[in-house]
Amino acid sequence: QVQLVESGGGLVQAGGSLRLSCAASGSTFSIRAMGWFRQAPGKEREFVAAIRWTEITTYYADSVKDRFSVFKDNAKNTVYLQMNSLKPEDTADYYCAARASDGTWTRGYDYWGQGTQVTVSS
Repeated sequence: QVQLVESGGGLVQAGGSLRLSCAASGSTFSIRAMGWFRQAPGKEREFVAAIRWTEITTYYADSVKDRFSVFKDNAKNTVYLQMNSLKPEDTADYYCAARASDGTWTRGYDYWGQGTQVTVSS
């Protein structure tokens, strides 16, 4: 089992930045990739970004490419999501996830955090 705890959400004005963190614990040796997802009120959860656990290969949704950056610190078992140039439409609950198998970037994750709220005011 892998446990994930997100932090770093909050309220920010449009154009501002936030950095989310996701600390993994437990059977971290089993992780193949970590992803970030978000869910806005009344909308389905959507993929945001992901990174391979033992490499630096990353993948982004078109809506956040060039504004968001995902990176990790394996020594701390932590993945980060740096969010720049935030827009009101980025407002959502953000979740990190871990997968224990290889596959598509956008689905098939096995473990989920509890989420952290991000609100971007206009």
